[in-house]
Amino acid sequence: MYLLDAHALVWAIAAPESLPIRARKILSQEEVAASVVSYWELVLKKGRKTAPVAQPAVWWDRFVTRTAIEVIPVRVTHVERLDAMPELHRDPFDRMLLAQALVENYSLISRDAGLHRYGVPVVWR
Repeated sequence: MYLLDAHALVWAIAAPESLPIRARKILSQEEVAASVVSYWELVLKKGRKTAPVAQPAVWWDRFVTRTAIEVIPVRVTHVERLDAMPELHRDPFDRMLLAQALVENYSLISRDAGLHRYGVPVVWR
């Protein structure tokens, strides 16, 4: 199973050609999930010039909820795993996605190659 980072999720919907071939192949052949953490990140970036999605609630409903992509909630076990992780990466959203991937035994689809330092298989190229 694969967990999509926020940018991978947005690109999978809006610009699949921006994803590397390996990530596109996984999206077409494997089970993937999104995290509520990615939705949270999109909402917090709303209104910024660099926001990947202008209207996160509408976008999430249309492309995640209605298409029945599995959404991983934040569970106590995820927070406990996050608490036990060394701070090798500063982005709090990425760190929670990593904790979720570790607990759920998922690989992470992300362009951030540095995330592999936590022992999570990171797929991009």
